[in-house]
Amino acid sequence: DNSAVIMARSGARGSMLNLSQMAGCVGQQAVRGERIHRGYRNRTLPHFKKGDLGAEAKGFVSSSYKKGLTPTEYFFHSMGGREGLVDTAVRTSRSGYMQRRLVNALENVRLEDNGTVRTTTGEIIQFVYGEDGVDPMRSVRGKAVDVDMIVREVKNE
Repeated sequence: DNSAVIMARSGARGSMLNLSQMAGCVGQQAVRGERIHRGYRNRTLPHFKKGDLGAEAKGFVSSSYKKGLTPTEYFFHSMGGREGLVDTAVRTSRSGYMQRRLVNALENVRLEDNGTVRTTTGEIIQFVYGEDGVDPMRSVRGKAVDVDMIVREVKNE
């Protein structure tokens, strides 16, 4: 295993798809979840013949990142990548808005020393935090953290 494979398997960075795109081929590019459509002149780019239904003409990138993309492959890849950037920006704003709403809704709630969840006025919301009393910061799947188990999972043993 090399560093890239270890990072992908552990979930730290990247995925097996990213590794295959680096070494094998980037694959089919999509815009709005569909293969790239032919435009007004019955072709996707001026580099292709009118009516061309080949894989390359519909946005398939057969090169890998290691080998490098041709200009047409790069253009198709940038079409799909731009959509990904917009999606990321929209998701970030939505999740940020949701977090702000949750923080405002929960600002008057706290966990007491006896394990109950109460408002600032003392009203009980839950008798036991999370209904089971398990602190998610100190647990894995509802059980106390087992470092050896985590290491085995990362190594796929």
